[in-house]
Amino acid sequence: MARRAQDGVGRRSERGFPRARERHQVAFGEVAFGGDAVGRLPDGRVVFAPLIAPGEEAVVEVTEARKNFVRGNLVEITRPSPERIPAPCPYYGDCGGCSYQHLAYPAQLALKQTQLAATLRRVGRLEPTDAPVRPIVASPLEYGYRNRITVHLRDGEVGFNAAGGRRLVPIKHCLLAQPEVNALLAGLAADPRRRREDGHRTLRADRTRRFFTQANDSAAALLLALVEQLASPGGASLVDAYCGAGWLLKALRPRFRQCIGLEWDRYAIEAARAEVAPNESYLEGDAAALLGEALAQADATDTTLLLDPPAEGVAAAALDAVVARPPRRIIYVSCHPATLARDLARLRAGPFRVVSVTPVDLFPQTAEIEAVALLERVDPGTEGKPQINAD
Repeated sequence: MARRAQDGVGRRSERGFPRARERHQVAFGEVAFGGDAVGRLPDGRVVFAPLIAPGEEAVVEVTEARKNFVRGNLVEITRPSPERIPAPCPYYGDCGGCSYQHLAYPAQLALKQTQLAATLRRVGRLEPTDAPVRPIVASPLEYGYRNRITVHLRDGEVGFNAAGGRRLVPIKHCLLAQPEVNALLAGLAADPRRRREDGHRTLRADRTRRFFTQANDSAAALLLALVEQLASPGGASLVDAYCGAGWLLKALRPRFRQCIGLEWDRYAIEAARAEVAPNESYLEGDAAALLGEALAQADATDTTLLLDPPAEGVAAAALDAVVARPPRRIIYVSCHPATLARDLARLRAGPFRVVSVTPVDLFPQTAEIEAVALLERVDPGTEGKPQINAD
């Protein structure tokens, strides 16, 4: 039997709905993308609460009450999951950076794979037969993998924002960061002049990079290997939209006769153009505006399109350009399952089918999910016939 706290347990608002600071014992089934466990209150409303594993029962305190749902904070685990482990970080539960340190790593991987499939179904209306989800690729490192972190400076303190708010949680060491990054953090915390400069700082193991790079080097290598496998055996043309400094394009260029990269960040373009092969070129500007032109230059019968957009997903105008000039193959590298689901649904409405979606865990202990989708063009008379080997 759960220990019932005295502070407001069982009290109701005048309309009979739970109100803030009430406490309830709840059975939780799933954990949604973002990290909140999902349960139901006695009145039928959905309750969301963090730091709870699938299948656990817990006492939660209501922090926000709405007509159809409530949010709460964990007070006590009354029936723990066998997958629950002690979180090693002293800031866990207060700092907002991590969501799953209370779960064994295999359970985190299974959870993220389930969440990806559920998001594809909920947002994109994509059933498993529409978008087959392959086994998740684990990160080689569970901790100490981040080559950069962004910290906040406020009132002489250095740290991360608290979970669910802007309150600063001062930190001295981040378990997710590489040793070189933690050394920079210690130096920043020890410098009284810099601590007086409110704002934020990005601490990088490699301070020469002024453009986006993946934060987990070892898992990024596995993601690259997956993309290389999906792009095999190559072909006539590769178009890489949102190419950054050409990380993926440069790895794939030996497989293609012509490679075109599209990117708006001038620092990334400068880095990409610093070392180019004869079959490699870059267009600077918005991918949505340039994609139609790039696809027109490519060999339509044998083009691979690589999409690696930010969390907002692919712009609608860019998707229109893809549908208007459909390449043979699309490899979509996503950092946000909901926008991936939206974009895959749009492409399936055009002349494409989804061959596979493979999650890659670039961010252990956090709620983030990276995924790589492979699509192929379905030509008239070939509906339902596989054209590309995804194995």
